[in-house]
Amino acid sequence: MFKRLTALVMACALVFGLASVAGAAPAANAKREITYKGQVYTVPVKTNKIIIVGALEAMEDALVLNYKPLGAPTTGGEFPALYSRITKGVQGIGEKTQPNLEKILKLKPDVILTSTKFPAETNEKLAKIAVTIPVSHISTDWVNNLKLLGDLIGNKNAATQAVLQYQKELALVKKTLAPKLKNKTVMAIRIRTGNLFIYPKDVFFNPSLYRDLGASVPKEVAAAKAQQNISLEKFAEINPDYLFVQFSPDENADQPKALEELQKNPIWKSLKAVKNGHVYVNIVDPLAQGGTAYSKISFLQALKQTKLYKGK
Repeated sequence: MFKRLTALVMACALVFGLASVAGAAPAANAKREITYKGQVYTVPVKTNKIIIVGALEAMEDALVLNYKPLGAPTTGGEFPALYSRITKGVQGIGEKTQPNLEKILKLKPDVILTSTKFPAETNEKLAKIAVTIPVSHISTDWVNNLKLLGDLIGNKNAATQAVLQYQKELALVKKTLAPKLKNKTVMAIRIRTGNLFIYPKDVFFNPSLYRDLGASVPKEVAAAKAQQNISLEKFAEINPDYLFVQFSPDENADQPKALEELQKNPIWKSLKAVKNGHVYVNIVDPLAQGGTAYSKISFLQALKQTKLYKGK
């Protein structure tokens, strides 16, 4: 009798266990809706199968959240050193602007984070593989971008903490810098293909300078609608008091000495920022996008080490 009772209990336990497993299967594939930039997307309740395609903003958010994507874009066939902490063992899925659809398809992602810089047809092709979310490249969307990734990977708290960290540090830095930047011309430029580029007020590091730290927006920046090439002669007319320069060899392969040659140019030497020692070159990684939690936090930390912050 005891043996039969034991067998019956074990049998019931087995049936119950199988039923539990069967019942758990739908939960593992459970979906939910999220809203980003006014668009609703149906995604898994939680997933680690996320591929980042072209959205370097999302790569920087992954750095902040210490998240290793399933696949990520390369530069010249390799992952830039900036992302080394999250790219070990990660599959390269093509260059930033040339995703390899075949590689992406083989990885079977749940979600693809692409870029608002991509043409619609590229995003449409990616959407046939998995849920595709174009991540904004506009700097003022940095909080929404970070929270998007935090939500997808189930780490909202880390995203919130990063935002709070920035706000706390900004309040301290602004006390020192806002008076110094008042009534001064402040610019951030990037050297690409040997040329100078300025950006709209809500792109690159500009929101950090103008919205966060209180510098006035130069009319040339206010008028820019997108990344804009500007001649050295025209830039000299702006004649900034404080200048931040980003120069990466990766973006100047055909003009590797562009920065060096620029610094020798008499027109460049005539700038107020140059004469007064207020040109700051690559105070953060030259590939940093500028408008992300990672870029903004790094920029504040770097500013605290400069003559601009420390000097009288």
